[in-house]
Amino acid sequence: MKLALIRRQFSATGGAELYLQRLLVALRAANHELHLFAESWNATPDGVHLHRIPVNATRALRPLRFAEGVQKELSQHTFDCVFSLERTLKQDVYRAGDGLHRVWLQRRKQFAPFWKKPFVAGGAFHRNMVELEGRTLDPENTRHIIVNSEMVRGEVMEHFDFPAHRIHLVRNGIDPERFHQGNRKTVRAQFGIHEDEFVMLFVGSGWERKGLKFFLEAYRKVAAENVRAMVVGKGKRPSLVPDGAIFTGPMENVEDAYAAADILVFLPIYEPCSNVVAEALAADLPVITTQYNGAAELIRENKTGSIILDPSDTETVVHAIERWHAKRGQNETTPDIELSLERNVSETVEILNMAIADKTR
Repeated sequence: MKLALIRRQFSATGGAELYLQRLLVALRAANHELHLFAESWNATPDGVHLHRIPVNATRALRPLRFAEGVQKELSQHTFDCVFSLERTLKQDVYRAGDGLHRVWLQRRKQFAPFWKKPFVAGGAFHRNMVELEGRTLDPENTRHIIVNSEMVRGEVMEHFDFPAHRIHLVRNGIDPERFHQGNRKTVRAQFGIHEDEFVMLFVGSGWERKGLKFFLEAYRKVAAENVRAMVVGKGKRPSLVPDGAIFTGPMENVEDAYAAADILVFLPIYEPCSNVVAEALAADLPVITTQYNGAAELIRENKTGSIILDPSDTETVVHAIERWHAKRGQNETTPDIELSLERNVSETVEILNMAIADKTR
């Protein structure tokens, strides 16, 4: 089949871009004709036709202008299926991997300092994004939606009159074997961590959304002995960092960070379905995360981790950390098949085939 796939930009660490790269490789191996529509993209896989969509606009207008440029280019071709990973104007399948922008704005306002609340969601960029999202999630413009968590499915159904039977859950996939291979002793030695120290790990960039301030506040108040904090990712280092906290910056071999840690503590205010939870579970770490993270659905409460209702409830977070510290190494494991890349790709292809069948009826 002849497929159009849409993603605006490539980022070496972006979850959606890495997902799309894996999907392209799998579809190419099945001998499908693939066309990728993007503003910028590096290292396009062999056998994929790249359609560059140049955009010359302000930040506020850039997403809309890209969507318009894609629509113009698509009109000059015929495809069996158009699959978008962006908020665009007309597609057979849309993957809502970034969640809902309007919900993200609600969460930002909910957790912003009181003086900042009136300014959250202001400006043309956010207005345009919400409007574009509304056009994307109009059932006249999109035939099928892929969500990566039940949380996002519920958000779509709450905010849009979209038919429930056309919303499909396909959970993110990772390579579980990779996260069994980290080097605990080497990384601990590199950062001066003693073997008897209990390491709580944070992984991610975009620290406001992913709750770094809640992580550090909980670390300040943990009463258990020999606890250290490790932060892996890119961001502006906070001015006040608790003693014993390690900021590594981005790590190419992030599996080593999981190996060095004893628990992942990840407290986002909004995450459609963070891969770091699946990665930590694959590395046999317990996970503490929030109800605002779709990946919390992977956790079995008190067996593989803990789910926090409010990331700013530091006392509850601290109690959860101390419980897992007390039973260090006693968490249950998660079967690899639930997290595999192969399952993710096969389920996605199944929905693309469903969309093609719809068009031929």
